[in-house]
Amino acid sequence: MPPSDTLDRTFAALADPTRRAILARLAAGDATVTELAVPFAMSQPAVSKHLRVLERAGLVTRGRDAQRRPCHLLAAPLKTATDWLAAYRDHWEASYRQLDDLLTDLQQREP
Repeated sequence: MPPSDTLDRTFAALADPTRRAILARLAAGDATVTELAVPFAMSQPAVSKHLRVLERAGLVTRGRDAQRRPCHLLAAPLKTATDWLAAYRDHWEASYRQLDDLLTDLQQREP
């Protein structure tokens, strides 16, 4: 998958608060669909739909452990998104430094 497709799918998956909550839960450890559905007022099939979006984005995999099908967080796409955002963070930090310098200069000019 090209990097732009990866970013598009990652950000699309992260756009939904339920999917972000599922990722936060999986960051604490693997969980089944049943376990993931507990804090939400939605059915297991609805949670499964969210999981499919997360799987297509490469953020989640589902394994097999006897009768269990635990979901597992894959953090690599999150790193790609974080790296992409870092360039913009650097830009804004430079802009804020310039603003700080201007404000300091203006304060020093005041009588």
